[in-house]
Amino acid sequence: MYLWNLAWRKGSLGYIKYVLKSSLMRLPVFGWGFHILEFISVERRWEVDESNMRHMLASFKDPRDPLWLALFPEGTDFTEQKCIRSQKYAAENGLPILNNVLIPKTKGFYACLEDLRASLDAVYDVTIGYKPRCPSLLDNVFGVNPSEVHMHVRRIAVDEIPTSEEEVAAWLMKTFQLKDQLLSNFYVQGHFPHQGTEGDLSTFKCFVHSVAVILLISTCTVFTLCSIWFKIYVSLVCCCLSSATYFNVRPMPLLGFLNIGRSPM
Repeated sequence: MYLWNLAWRKGSLGYIKYVLKSSLMRLPVFGWGFHILEFISVERRWEVDESNMRHMLASFKDPRDPLWLALFPEGTDFTEQKCIRSQKYAAENGLPILNNVLIPKTKGFYACLEDLRASLDAVYDVTIGYKPRCPSLLDNVFGVNPSEVHMHVRRIAVDEIPTSEEEVAAWLMKTFQLKDQLLSNFYVQGHFPHQGTEGDLSTFKCFVHSVAVILLISTCTVFTLCSIWFKIYVSLVCCCLSSATYFNVRPMPLLGFLNIGRSPM
């Protein structure tokens, strides 16, 4: 959710797409939105995910279309229990012991990099530090924690990243070692190196957006309660979106369809 905030501040909210676990895509309403926004769902089993991921990545290759593809190589959120399991796995497999992040999974990252390398200019390594502690889902929902969110963003040109899968895996592991050290320093010093201050979002704009959303929801609710035709429309839309997200059906974009039949000039 904090990456959405970052994208909003940088004027790129409409360009961000996430790679997330498939169970989230089946959530009512939220999952429909994720589906419409072309998020990539994964089962976290590469033999199952590879074909779907590469199919989705193929639609992101046009360099004229701005893209923020948010990928979390750890594959899950950070908790103390998961960290202990990650450290045990690292010790058993001769990998670095990390204290603030989990051992990254490399295949999905490599697939994204391999398929999109020609259309990307850079990979952005985003490290997030929380005060007073890393929040849980419920902390975020109820606004209990965190009191502060710090982001460290490092731009890495695509040309600086290796091309072979083995070298990319080693590079990613090294990157996570740097992230781990960065977070260790953050928890001691209370800030990232060379940290600046981001301005607050415009209260007026946030208020206008909130009012617009409330008015839209209220209008749709009134129409749903008062109009039988709108009830039918809403029911059909819900059935369509539920089926599309459950069976992972993604219709071909109209412009893409038209381009297929277009003869070369």
